[in-house]
Amino acid sequence: MKRLLTAAFLAAVGTGAQAEDVTLQLKWVTQAQFAGYYVAQAKGFYEEEGLNVTILPGGPDIAPTQVIAGGGADVIVEWMPAALAAREKGLPLVNIAQPFASSGMMLTCLKESGITTPADFADKTLGVWFFGNEYPFLSWMSQLGLATDGSAGGVTVLKQGFNVDPLLQKQAACISTMTYNEYWQVIDAGITEDQLVTFKYEDQGVATLEDGLYVLEDRLADPAFQETMVKFVRASMKGWKYAEANSDEAAMIVLENDQTGAQTENHQKRMMGEIAKLTAGSNGALDVAAAERTVASLLAGGSDPVITKAPEGAWTSMITDKALAN
Repeated sequence: MKRLLTAAFLAAVGTGAQAEDVTLQLKWVTQAQFAGYYVAQAKGFYEEEGLNVTILPGGPDIAPTQVIAGGGADVIVEWMPAALAAREKGLPLVNIAQPFASSGMMLTCLKESGITTPADFADKTLGVWFFGNEYPFLSWMSQLGLATDGSAGGVTVLKQGFNVDPLLQKQAACISTMTYNEYWQVIDAGITEDQLVTFKYEDQGVATLEDGLYVLEDRLADPAFQETMVKFVRASMKGWKYAEANSDEAAMIVLENDQTGAQTENHQKRMMGEIAKLTAGSNGALDVAAAERTVASLLAGGSDPVITKAPEGAWTSMITDKALAN
């Protein structure tokens, strides 16, 4: 789509200023989950900051941590569990902003499976996403004392693709869903809400932060990169607040950027309404208490925790402090 050339951007061009290139790697495909970034691009918020932002969609075989490790992105959208696990393994990711204040992750189960409480997961098959998305689930199961190797009294893990087929085909009693996406795919497939039982991770005390912005630690030592990220975060949060206030318009902007044609207007508008609930109240600054709860949840994994020690330097407020000050 055509970008809106703002007066500020035209002035920069007129004085010979060079736009700064930024590449953002998304966690998943083009959808309203990332509306704030597409809105910031479409409304000219990035250009107002003198930025030329390239937004790279994700996919089932794309791990943002691997992309940034290979130099394919300057900043990524990632869930904190995956980022902390990668950091402990040697990839020095740092959270510089947290647009999502709440978690949208849950397990959605068929009521006919007999599951009414988490205690009923025992000896059931549960669908789980991988590529770093499995960490909240593994932490939860460990806290419940449920083995995930398929042994008696534990759970059998079905490596779930990014669809809801295992539930529809009754290959699993429960599958991983997000409040803004896969849950509604189940409903749209003809299963009614009263045929389902859902367990939101937040309600189970294992909520972890999702969709934060992460960069590599060594790049933050460069004052020029710091300033670029300040501009990027400021413009991105302007995009998110605009998307919250204009959800239908934001959904249409997302659709205009969907090169696959796989998304529908109804689904994206509904998704944007749900996403707005998760970004509500966030100005982009990380809630350190929420980050510490995430860490505590990941450490509480019994003999096989997601991370083995509390991280140091895994987040910073230096970017949002400056971005929110202007």
